[in-house]
Amino acid sequence: MTLDNLEFYSYCWMGVGVIAFIILQFFKAPYGKFTSNAWGPTIPNKLGWVIMEAIVIAFFAFYTFRNGATFSPVEWVFIGLFLFHYTNRGFIFPFRTKTQGKRMPVLISLLGVGHNWVNCFLIGSYLNQFANYDNSWFYTPQFIIGIVVFSVGMFINWQSDNILINLRDKPGDGYKIPYGGMFKYVSCPNLMGEIIEWTGFAIMMWCVPSVAFVVFTACNLVPRALSTHEWYLNKFEDYPKNRKAIIPGLL
Repeated sequence: MTLDNLEFYSYCWMGVGVIAFIILQFFKAPYGKFTSNAWGPTIPNKLGWVIMEAIVIAFFAFYTFRNGATFSPVEWVFIGLFLFHYTNRGFIFPFRTKTQGKRMPVLISLLGVGHNWVNCFLIGSYLNQFANYDNSWFYTPQFIIGIVVFSVGMFINWQSDNILINLRDKPGDGYKIPYGGMFKYVSCPNLMGEIIEWTGFAIMMWCVPSVAFVVFTACNLVPRALSTHEWYLNKFEDYPKNRKAIIPGLL
């Protein structure tokens, strides 16, 4: 495979993301608040999340470390940040949630697996075959700005997840209005934080596959945030009217 091939696949993946963004304007992905049995058999919510997110580590390891590839310190930072995120999402976050009894359609979990497989193929293949970052990259504007943006996004994402998890005193508690952190400004700072995080990652790597990763992420999460914001407004009469869905003051 050539770099041109990989970049072509990346642009195609961005196109698929745009199509998904359009489709998601017309229906709500059936998990979490919007779970529906109409999408076929379901599995426990936690199991669904583990299947989707934990398998990323196996996919990423396969595409990144095959053929005895070696990496510079800069590339190890990229690898470490990617694996750090998905270790949390696959092995820690699902077991911190208080969602006993919640279900997820098997189809949604499998679609998540497919989505993560493509992302791992693009990022892992780039690192394995085409990445050429020496130590001077640590001092470039791309790396410095990117790692700051990544860190800010991760902090917002984790802080927001903690607020949402702590809304339930015990498993089975109903939904409540979240307050604190970036919830002051948007309904879905957890999703906003993840988009910011991967935007920082794309800036750090400064390559087409990393851009494809964040574009598809945004195409998936922005419609989710809009649906969640609408749900909050319909669910709670006293929901803060000054909040936006995912971009403070704008959207």
